[in-house]
Amino acid sequence: MIDPAFHPHDRDRAWRCERPVSAADFHRSLPDYAATPLVALPAIAARLGIGQVFAKDESSRLGLPAFKGLGASWAVHRVRQARPDEPELEIVTATDGNHGRAVAHFARAFGHPASIFLPEAVHPSAVAAIEAEGATVTIVAGTYDEAVATARDYAAGPGRALVQDTAWDGYEEVPGWIVDGYDTLLTEIDEQLATGGVAADAVFVPSGVGSLLQAVIAHYRSADDPAATTVVAVEPTAAACIPPSLAADRIVSVETGVTCMAGLNCGTPSSLAWPYVRNGLDGVAVVDDVQAVTAAHELAAEGVDAGPCGAASLAALTLFADEGLLDRIGLGPDSVAVLLITEGTATNPLPA
Repeated sequence: MIDPAFHPHDRDRAWRCERPVSAADFHRSLPDYAATPLVALPAIAARLGIGQVFAKDESSRLGLPAFKGLGASWAVHRVRQARPDEPELEIVTATDGNHGRAVAHFARAFGHPASIFLPEAVHPSAVAAIEAEGATVTIVAGTYDEAVATARDYAAGPGRALVQDTAWDGYEEVPGWIVDGYDTLLTEIDEQLATGGVAADAVFVPSGVGSLLQAVIAHYRSADDPAATTVVAVEPTAAACIPPSLAADRIVSVETGVTCMAGLNCGTPSSLAWPYVRNGLDGVAVVDDVQAVTAAHELAAEGVDAGPCGAASLAALTLFADEGLLDRIGLGPDSVAVLLITEGTATNPLPA
């Protein structure tokens, strides 16, 4: 377990990557599509000493209470395109909550059965939500990583397809589609900020296995100025696997603990995300449950519904301000910070 802190990463600021494949037109074609709000938080900005702070509120996205629908919908769509002769194809994944519900939702929407594997620590409300999508749910006695291994083995059977949001050697195409799906969120942020004549100076990304983090890094490091936007990952103290990975210059798995930030309770970075993290990340903020819950209540007072995972981004920004570290990430009275609020309380209730 790593104590709350900032872990900077001295990256090559000239590093660039290819622009992500856009799934925006596909998402706009879906019945429930609408750009999610980018909410200005002037009171929080004033308290922290930052010019402008915005929350990208993903508490309602494509009929679901989290951002995961963007990646899941695009990936299930691409899997169906790749296997058009299997109309009864069973869609399989492991999850600690939001991803599994999104996969189940779009499997059903596109006419396919779904089997979802969850670690035993997942909140009962998340299990019930996945079951309500019509999926078969299996609880695995163990961690998220063990649930992934179980789903992978099950999906090897005939007539099944794994739609997992983490990658390993030999399994990278589908996770890549999921990452591409998330770029729609970032395109929306660019467009929404542009209406006010500004751009993001720093983006805070709650990070589990790293698929959303990969999407954020790919988006900004493929821009005209790849160094213009600071990208900070946010992890819980119970599952901070990025700092030791960066320190070792290779993927490192850590033993996870217990955290209310269930969607971030992942002990191994995705192999697909790792090159982007290694080359394009500016640092990692590690926060604890108390910080995340406090931030969630502060966001609620500003009209933003945030579960603990989503609120972790504000917890991280507050950590920087409280520790006098804002200048380490280039933030000040003329800067713009964007917080990715990845889920609402409907998917992961705040602890009492």
